Amino acid sequence: MSADIKGTAKNSGKRALFGPAFTRGFGRGWLGLGFLFLYLPIFALIVYSFNDSKIPSVWGGFTVRWYGALLDDREVLNGLRLSLEIAGLTACASVILGTFAAFALVKYKRFTGRTLFNGMVNAPLVMPEVIIGLSLLLMLVSMQRATGFPERGAMTIWLGHLLLGMAYATVVIQARLTELNPQLEEAAMDLGAKPMQVFALVTLPMIAQSMLSAWLLTFTLSLDDVVLSAFLSGPGSTTLPLVIFSRARLGVSPSINAVATVIIVVVAIGVVLASYWIARKERQRTLEMMAAQRNHG
Repeated sequence: MSADIKGTAKNSGKRALFGPAFTRGFGRGWLGLGFLFLYLPIFALIVYSFNDSKIPSVWGGFTVRWYGALLDDREVLNGLRLSLEIAGLTACASVILGTFAAFALVKYKRFTGRTLFNGMVNAPLVMPEVIIGLSLLLMLVSMQRATGFPERGAMTIWLGHLLLGMAYATVVIQARLTELNPQLEEAAMDLGAKPMQVFALVTLPMIAQSMLSAWLLTFTLSLDDVVLSAFLSGPGSTTLPLVIFSRARLGVSPSINAVATVIIVVVAIGVVLASYWIARKERQRTLEMMAAQRNHG
């Protein structure tokens, strides 16, 4: 009897020690440490972009002169312009090709070469970028020797980024297409809509959020890519990550911190606006579905 009482008391003590309050606090503590590990380096970079000292590890006072110096740095500005152009074109083309690839994989379960096509689409996701960049470089060099086209530059960088971006866009959009109710498309076809009309009026609006997510993802991947850009770039086609990487090897300067801070702010604003738009559309879609169910009932 005494042993049972002691065991019960011990279990009660454990429940008191590892109760809901402890569990919540422990989870929040680990979550806070995770966020600290992820965002503390970014916060330090932003702070040191206002450092008046040229030595990055020594605080010399507050200044904004490095941001003003960016306006006179033609190498950085040209690299930023080229990176934004390539990233924008990559994101748009990746979403278009990724949508077609995802639609083919989801809607057409059987066609000749489906397994090979699925494997080729997903291959860039698991293959090291060094291998992708080297293989593309060898192929493009062989094509240039045989036909004189294309020359290494902005176009070859875009082709490399497109290869990687299309794979990510396909996965994101395919996940959304898999969740769609096929009865909605079937109902539209029963009402006389043609396949292209069903895709444009029914399917496309329902996957618009995933397309936007894929666009943001591929834009970011292209904007900060270094490996593929290093393999595929040519004279006069240096992207901003390559400029930053080349300067960082000589020592990180506050001007590089200022460039990185500008990019962080722009990307953060874009992500917040896109997240707000996606959440708003999702709430609107939920309310419409609830209203349709009430009307049907």
